Amino acid sequence: MKHQKLETLPEISKRMSKVKLKRGVAETMMAKALWHRGIRYRLNYRALAGSPDIAITKHKTAVFIDGEFWHGHDWEIRKPKLKRNREYWIEKIEENMARDIRNDEILKAAGWSVIHFWEKDVLKNLDACVDIIVSLLPEHRYIKKYQDNIIELNLASVAESSVAYEVSNKTDYQKKQ
Repeated sequence: MKHQKLETLPEISKRMSKVKLKRGVAETMMAKALWHRGIRYRLNYRALAGSPDIAITKHKTAVFIDGEFWHGHDWEIRKPKLKRNREYWIEKIEENMARDIRNDEILKAAGWSVIHFWEKDVLKNLDACVDIIVSLLPEHRYIKKYQDNIIELNLASVAESSVAYEVSNKTDYQKKQ
């Protein structure tokens, strides 16, 4: 991608250089929670399109945890509010969104299920997000361990969750809004 030159203040440039691309707080929390549920995975699996944040290879499930700004959450509302370097950011974010769609299609064509979560949803509702992933895996019964008590996961409560997520597979795909 060839972008125009970005003109910015030194303090903004310094702040932006600290933004993590991999293994952010939400990704790490999700990975640890899945591990504790007995689900094994690969982090930022480069062999797959888009290097999913979490790739559950046994079940061919790719999980992406998308940052709201970088992946265009509520894009039609946020877009007009951009003030500095407007053209640059519009081009950059729309390209990110298009790349997400392309990568999802490549993964689906290879037989993978794709799940997207917004970063803020993972941070606010980690257990519900993990429950969603677990409920979508082929093995329907997983055991959750809480302080020496073992409880069967109630999958019915997952369906009632208010967490925003997107699942796509070979038969159904809809870009998150």
